[in-house]
Amino acid sequence: MADLLRKPTGPSGKVHDITPESANWGYVGFGLYHLKPGETATEQTGETEVILVLVEGKAEISSEDKNFGELGDRMNVFERKPPHCVYIPAGSSWTVTATTDCTLGVCTAPAKPGREAQVIGPAGITLAERGKGGNTRYIFPIAMEDRDVADSLLVTEVFTPSGHWSSYPPHRHDEDNYPEMTYLEETYYHRLNPERGFGFQRVFTEDGSLDETMAVSSGDVVLVPKGHHPCGSPYGYEMYYLNVMAGPMRKWRFQNHPDHDWIFKRDNP
Repeated sequence: MADLLRKPTGPSGKVHDITPESANWGYVGFGLYHLKPGETATEQTGETEVILVLVEGKAEISSEDKNFGELGDRMNVFERKPPHCVYIPAGSSWTVTATTDCTLGVCTAPAKPGREAQVIGPAGITLAERGKGGNTRYIFPIAMEDRDVADSLLVTEVFTPSGHWSSYPPHRHDEDNYPEMTYLEETYYHRLNPERGFGFQRVFTEDGSLDETMAVSSGDVVLVPKGHHPCGSPYGYEMYYLNVMAGPMRKWRFQNHPDHDWIFKRDNP
């Protein structure tokens, strides 16, 4: 079995620390902190750029040379308010001090220094509806390619209503073959509402060399090194996930699974 499902290591502090080395790939890193008021997280960026996402709560955020003050107003992720986010360039550092209970996502990918540290959300981030019927979901595109806010990172939030599907029809972006497809590694940080819920995610290739179906609990991270990766949210439970993608090119080009592409074509005539 591939080691694609990562459970949080505990209730507090840095509960996820996914690096290219631990994921056995080349680009995406993802960390997650649970901080109490007054607790601080600080890291050097080194050869990576970072997008800090205040998933929940408020915190004072600073980079090596800028102080952004207190940010955040979404106390529960399922309020569906656009998130407060900060870009930190390579060759710098960042410090976050929680002023309330705080959930902080740390999205990383290789980059060279040169960009400025800046706040990139909530301004510029608006909720978009995607899909039809039981495939309807709602997106906060934090740092997709239409926003020139990073060198490598692509970051987005998705809310999947009770009983709906997401990242569906199944699609893949695992070949460096632009413009038909781009190679992008991806992480999914899942949350469920109510918290005791569960969801499903399948990661599978068309040749069957990888085929894992996972029951995800609130707080889990799923790694997508290749293949298709649809999610399902059972009746009664709403699913949220924070996606981090990166690869050789900062563009998102994918192909639907040939067996299921008819759904996309039917819904997008």
